[in-house]
Amino acid sequence: MPLVTSIIQKIAPQLGAVVVVDPEYAFVGHITFKNGNKACFSHSKLNINGFGSAEIAKDKAYSNFFLNHFGYKVTEGQTFFSKKICEKISSERNIDAGFDYAKELGFPVIVKPINLSQGRFVTKVYNKTEYYQVAKKILRITPGFIVERFYAGNDYRIVVVDDEVLAVYQRIPFCVVGDGKSTIAELIQKKSAELTANGRKNNVDAEDFRLKRKLKRQKLKLESVIPENQVIYLLDNANLSSGGQGVDVTEHIHPDFKKLAISATKDMGLRLSGLDVITDDITQPMNNYVIIEINGSPSLTNFASLGEVQVQRVENLYLKILKALENEQVCLESN
Repeated sequence: MPLVTSIIQKIAPQLGAVVVVDPEYAFVGHITFKNGNKACFSHSKLNINGFGSAEIAKDKAYSNFFLNHFGYKVTEGQTFFSKKICEKISSERNIDAGFDYAKELGFPVIVKPINLSQGRFVTKVYNKTEYYQVAKKILRITPGFIVERFYAGNDYRIVVVDDEVLAVYQRIPFCVVGDGKSTIAELIQKKSAELTANGRKNNVDAEDFRLKRKLKRQKLKLESVIPENQVIYLLDNANLSSGGQGVDVTEHIHPDFKKLAISATKDMGLRLSGLDVITDDITQPMNNYVIIEINGSPSLTNFASLGEVQVQRVENLYLKILKALENEQVCLESN
């Protein structure tokens, strides 16, 4: 059973709520609260955020525009489109214009889909050949992509519900550790099995073009044997759904970053968000940072797999969400 569904079923009785779940896959459900109010959920999406705000958050270009408008430091980048979209909206921001912009920013740059999640196709590209290969792959499945400046630093996600930061974790890109005898392919297979055994969403793919390119840049192959204890990073993006590792720093986040995340969530018209930030150290006073994106329906399945403490954090988060949903409908009906 999906994590969100099991957690909602576990905590709903604390509120006297009744949960009905679809019997086949258990991905969607209906909640009836003790006071008669109702809410629905689908995967990790609940009715906590307004539709318009959630849609804007889902589009990386729109959300960056508004975050920048409100004075937050966001990634420098531009959106480019497929030939069909360019013709439809009379735009010259096609794949070739994207390459010109990448040159202007200076390689390496990040190229990523405009509206996909879980780090799919997010790629650090170093030259013209790589740029066109990645851009064409993206345009086969989505109408647009973003070219943005590459920012060095540590990758963090801050999860907010209303005025409270409930989870913070550093995201470390997918990597394997050598044992002196196994090939990288074997280490990937072992790591993949471990992720599955721990209840993690497992999107690890040894055939991922980004993985092979990352190895080539390190003069390695899938058949290479890695010395004992040597760490080999296989992807540049740090999404946990792509095999990345999470380190819980909830208890250590500096108040500056708490204020940043809560303010950004409110300014974007959201109540629940996952704010992705790159900075040197989120436990220190805020000096240099950049917001990668804001997510209106952050999945915490991978975070919860880190241990019992993290499971409890996620349960507390969903309990707060259910209480908010129950009380909000009362407010709406009383107006």
